[in-house]
Amino acid sequence: MEVMVFLVPLALGLGLLGLIAFLWSLKSGQYEDLDGAAWRAIADDDPPVQPPAELPAEKRG
Repeated sequence: MEVMVFLVPLALGLGLLGLIAFLWSLKSGQYEDLDGAAWRAIADDDPPVQPPAELPAEKRG
């Protein structure tokens, strides 16, 4: 039971640290544009590649 003297303050400290990190992320605007990141991940920024034109039958060899 004497280990609880260390574990309880450690758990409370880690919980407080997590809460502070979450509040900091809210303040810095991490959750402002939730849909934008999802659309940027699936957006196709590269132009479509055109397949090479086929050679006429007389030039194929």
